[in-house]
Amino acid sequence: MRKFEEIYHKYFQDVYLYLKSLSHNDSIAEEMTQETFFKALKNIESFDGSRDIRAWLFIIAKNTYFSYYKKRKRHMDCDLSEESEIGVHIVKHLMNEEDAFAVHQFLHSMKEPYKEVFSLRTFGELSFDKIGRLFGKSAGWARVTFYRAKKQILEYMEAMNHERD
Repeated sequence: MRKFEEIYHKYFQDVYLYLKSLSHNDSIAEEMTQETFFKALKNIESFDGSRDIRAWLFIIAKNTYFSYYKKRKRHMDCDLSEESEIGVHIVKHLMNEEDAFAVHQFLHSMKEPYKEVFSLRTFGELSFDKIGRLFGKSAGWARVTFYRAKKQILEYMEAMNHERD
């Protein structure tokens, strides 16, 4: 363990700067650096010494960053398609003042946490990660809760349309 602390102190800055060059973001680089050293600590037994420890750490850092990037890109793509879908349906209704009032009235009557999650996401423009942290839950929980709230609103709007027809 003492040996790993020495590795951590000796290479932390190098790994951090490498990740910062990939991400161009201080907080992401810091988070990924911590993750890199956590993974390295968990897998230190697999390091056979055949290559430089710094190179091994850079490989872990690169893989950690690209895993993070892919996951984030997947979430962003998913968020964008969900956002555009909800945008088309709700904006159409919000353009009509009467519909807008009815949707807001329905939103006001929704149960928690749906009402708050939907409002934070739609009107507060918060990320799922931040919403999840506000509730002490995961980003996945926030995403599912938002989806369920959105579904309730869309069903309400469909019912409104059928009443008019």
